[in-house]
Amino acid sequence: MSRGPPPYPLIDSDPYAGRVIRYMRPSDFAWWGGITAAAPAALWGLEKSDFTASPPAHHRMAYRVGGVIGFITGFLFAYQRSSMRFWGWDENKREQDLDMKELTELARKGKPLYGMSSESTWIQGVAYRNSQWSQLFFRAVPWFNLVNHPHHGVDVSKYYIAAGVPVPEQKQTQ
Repeated sequence: MSRGPPPYPLIDSDPYAGRVIRYMRPSDFAWWGGITAAAPAALWGLEKSDFTASPPAHHRMAYRVGGVIGFITGFLFAYQRSSMRFWGWDENKREQDLDMKELTELARKGKPLYGMSSESTWIQGVAYRNSQWSQLFFRAVPWFNLVNHPHHGVDVSKYYIAAGVPVPEQKQTQ
């Protein structure tokens, strides 16, 4: 069942993990911090509501583990929120501006827009197919795009045109 095009412009259908983290908003960091604090706070609240009579020293390890689990869960939640803006599923004007500025500058310098990769084109394609939309399945497998590849679902000519440089010929990839 297709829901149609996303309500906001697509920036990148498979953003590199570093870009997703760099483009996080302060609200993403607030969610991350809130979820990190909520896990041990929930454990503390449960202990107060159903006292087990165990010494407080026994609770410290549970709070630490809860904090680590909250930190990881908060990071994944913040990463997913940032990814959704890349996909155009959430308001992304700030990310559009950052993307245009960053990639136009790379085009102006003659550098590859999405980075260089030492991997073969076949491996880049495999990495793309495995990591695209993977943020939707974080609850089962936290999977990130850690391979630079040319498959991003957008027409890159806009960056070269904005930079005022000739658009390079695109290789046909499958």
